[in-house]
Amino acid sequence: MKKFNWQNIRLVLMLFLVVFLYSFTQNRNENRKISKVQVEFQGDNKMFLTNEMVNNLLIQNLGGTSSIQKEKVDLKDLESVLKRQPFIENAEVFTSEDGVLITKVLQKSPVARVVNGNRNFYVDKNGSIFQLSNNFSSRVPIVQGNIEGEFKKGFIETFSAIEKDDFLKKNIIAITIQKNGSMTMLSREYDYEINFGKPVSIEKKFKNYKAFYQYASKDSLIGKYKSINLIFTQQVVCSK
Repeated sequence: MKKFNWQNIRLVLMLFLVVFLYSFTQNRNENRKISKVQVEFQGDNKMFLTNEMVNNLLIQNLGGTSSIQKEKVDLKDLESVLKRQPFIENAEVFTSEDGVLITKVLQKSPVARVVNGNRNFYVDKNGSIFQLSNNFSSRVPIVQGNIEGEFKKGFIETFSAIEKDDFLKKNIIAITIQKNGSMTMLSREYDYEINFGKPVSIEKKFKNYKAFYQYASKDSLIGKYKSINLIFTQQVVCSK
């Protein structure tokens, strides 16, 4: 008669116990209800949307949070709902082990505020156009004119270059776009007009302008200029 191999029996029992505990935990986790909604804003602090606004939007699409099970939450659908909002660039929704619906929201970051006729809107680095917000006003250049058409990509690159550069962001406050695509800019500190021309050789033109500003601001000459011409990339032409 064969003897029982207690070691093998012990291993089988342990295996059954692990499977049972896993199934119990899995079932308990799936049946857990959403306990609350947690919203986290990513990136910089442009608060076009408030925590409460996103929270309410999620709750509306959930049908409340106290009666819905975690496994019945369509996370992709919630993400799609958020991404359709005009101020949201991206959204990620997931649930934690204890039933918290965590939502990470990246808001759009405007590079200019455009005024064209009766239209007044923001535009971001991707060329996406979106409405103004009652909650927050972004400090970006005011652009007068039409940004659509053959030069749109160049316009967006110009606005983005200003937004990314601390000096340009503080210095340039307004831009006017002519019908031929040429741009004129206004400085925050001085009364001169910057003739930027069409949105080509953008990096070189801004480099020339910064070099001019650094040189001219060393004395009182900079306050006497009426226009700064950056069209000729090999030199800066100034007039008083």
